[in-house]
Amino acid sequence: MDYFGGVSLNKKLRVAVVGLGKMGLLHASIISFLPDAELVAFCEKNSMIRRFLKGTLNRVRVVDDVRKLSGLDLDAVYVTTPIASHFPIIKEVFSEKIASNIFVEKTLASSFNEAKELCELARKLGDVNMVGYQRRFSVTYRKAKKLLDQRVIGKPISFNVYAFSSDFLGSEADSKAHAASIGALRDLGCHAIDVALWFFGDMQIKSVEFKNSDGGSGGRISFECATSNGLKGKFDVSQSMKNYRMPEVGFFINGSLGTIEVTDDKVDLKLKDGKTFRWYRHNLNDNVAFLLGTPEYFREDEHFIKSVLHGQLAEPSFNTALKVDYLISQIEDKTAKINVAT
Repeated sequence: MDYFGGVSLNKKLRVAVVGLGKMGLLHASIISFLPDAELVAFCEKNSMIRRFLKGTLNRVRVVDDVRKLSGLDLDAVYVTTPIASHFPIIKEVFSEKIASNIFVEKTLASSFNEAKELCELARKLGDVNMVGYQRRFSVTYRKAKKLLDQRVIGKPISFNVYAFSSDFLGSEADSKAHAASIGALRDLGCHAIDVALWFFGDMQIKSVEFKNSDGGSGGRISFECATSNGLKGKFDVSQSMKNYRMPEVGFFINGSLGTIEVTDDKVDLKLKDGKTFRWYRHNLNDNVAFLLGTPEYFREDEHFIKSVLHGQLAEPSFNTALKVDYLISQIEDKTAKINVAT
């Protein structure tokens, strides 16, 4: 029998999913389609969901506690539970030797210190790990990254980013507005931070500001950052913006030779010599073998499964995602100072 990276090349990877909310069901469906993976177990605390699963799935084990996944000879575990539970679940998967390969939805943990500890556990006890920042698998963002790497707009000078949704539009602003802003940052803004790190490299937070979102509700946060070579960026994050029924992340990048504007749906390139170009999703071969949600989810799951199968690094890894948690921790520290001042 042939082995590569500790996994037999002659068998499907045995995978379990912890947490059967929207993201858990999405990933479970994609895993079931992938030819190199086999979904063998679910872990879900909700008794109603467990009863439904047991009544509809004959060959998949359904348990109510992560520890009950022990002994199932798992190759990988997907953690798709709320962020606050990522740390204890992943720690248990490693410490109980349930599986050595882990995919977790963003963010890696609910604090920088927790994320650091998970990275150390992964180094000692794990193999392949990955965090679900799926915009790295978007054809529009990949096109923008390629244009940046090719220096099509010359040297980047500055960038502006927004991450908006209407999820909490109309909710009443209250004394917890700052906390709501940090929640929006971990839920949606983290994607913008991850893409910025992917595009431009490491950065530091310089300032943080709170504003009212459109519609008068709270929870809007703006912050500025800078890289070591002087590139400056500004982020604007809110889950209470008008006209954003679907969450959207967008970048505007100003370079010495032109500009790039990229969203989930298109890329605009404008050069200073007057030439302009536009690419939509459908211009960029945005096709996958199984479409559920958006194509990015299939690509990231396929990437993770193949990385486990061949013992290769999967990106974004825990160590890469740690940088997002680090920047959020900087924002939290500056937020605490704002709260003291007010």
